[in-house]
Amino acid sequence: MQFGRPPLSRVAMLSVHTGPLAQLGGSKTGGMNVYVRELSRALGRRGLLVDVFTRAGEDEEPRIRTDLGPNVRVIYVPAGPSHTSSPDALLPYLDDFALGVCHFAHEQAIRYDLLHSHYWLSGLVAERLRQMGGPIPIVQMFHTLGYMKNQIAQDEAQKASRARIEGEQRIVGMADRLVAATPTEEEQLCLLYGAHPDKVAILPPGVDLCHFHPQPRLDARRHLGLPLDRKIALFVGRIEALKGIDTILQATRLLCDKNPALADQLTVAIVGGSPWAAQLDAEMARLQKMRTELGLERIVRFVGARQQSVLPDFYSAADLVLMPSHYESFGMVGLEAMACGAPLIAANVGGLAHLVKDGLTGFLVAPRAPEAVAERMDLLLSDELLRWQMGRAARKEAQQYSWRRIAEKMLAIYADVVTPFQAIRSSALASCADYAAA
Repeated sequence: MQFGRPPLSRVAMLSVHTGPLAQLGGSKTGGMNVYVRELSRALGRRGLLVDVFTRAGEDEEPRIRTDLGPNVRVIYVPAGPSHTSSPDALLPYLDDFALGVCHFAHEQAIRYDLLHSHYWLSGLVAERLRQMGGPIPIVQMFHTLGYMKNQIAQDEAQKASRARIEGEQRIVGMADRLVAATPTEEEQLCLLYGAHPDKVAILPPGVDLCHFHPQPRLDARRHLGLPLDRKIALFVGRIEALKGIDTILQATRLLCDKNPALADQLTVAIVGGSPWAAQLDAEMARLQKMRTELGLERIVRFVGARQQSVLPDFYSAADLVLMPSHYESFGMVGLEAMACGAPLIAANVGGLAHLVKDGLTGFLVAPRAPEAVAERMDLLLSDELLRWQMGRAARKEAQQYSWRRIAEKMLAIYADVVTPFQAIRSSALASCADYAAA
């Protein structure tokens, strides 16, 4: 298929509440940011023109950035205050965001052949853009689902709002194609939201194999300032309850009690969040208090959010990577770690259940099971040959997930949904000009 020519030449990628250039490890940044960034990059390399629309914060200047490479632009759209307490707080500003996309298309005298929306807020913006501009195909990826979040929530504060659930339900009915990362997510979309199986395409995220590959272990540790002679267990991700970091702390305490000699050689590094902030967020404060209560100050280190550029060093420096999440739609950190040759100990949930080959590339354990995590940590940290064998198998498995392969498959999904629209529309977002000029 030739790109830059009809029927598909330009895509609007919608990522309302967080953008592809945001620093990872914050409360609203993680796998979805990486997904939007790397997919856009890979599509741009294939000749597709991709505009990524995200909400402007106070530091997003200039308005249009081209950091992601050929054929890809990131456009910051003013919509609401620069800082919000939660994604739900952006609901009143979605019309402003949609109008901002329309204004940009009008100013640039361009049209989009397809909208690819990420997360539920972006799906609602895609719905508004279709209402404004007439027929245009919409591909939606949720990344996480409100119903699933509610099933693992431990209190009301952790639950998804009714507005989110209702919004997701409407998007499922409205979108032309739903992209699920795994067969498990496809099943959730069908059973919980009533999606028709024919509307769902299963396509996992990818990994940048040129960036994520094994580094010499001692060199990586020197670069990061990590101990050269200790065993290192690693967590990378957002600091929030559903990531199960409390399970890591509990498991570490159990391991230390069972094997004191190993405890004297162990460092557990937690990458993510802002552990030195003047006012800690609730989850970081809870975890630091738990670390003190469990007597793990010398073993567990909170090292804060780090740029994507240094994550291969962290994965390469680690003897194992921990992902005891209560819920993961896929688990991109796990794929990155595998690409760097790190074995995983992961919860048997969501995408992790498909990503990790139990006993081959790592171990799967039940969520909220610190005893099982401690047992597997003990086994892996005590057996260098097993760690090496699992790390090699993990690297081999990750090579199936190159972004080049994923982008080719996504282009096929795009072409499949664009074709039926060619006969019923002469231009995408054409009526946006009327709104923009009004």
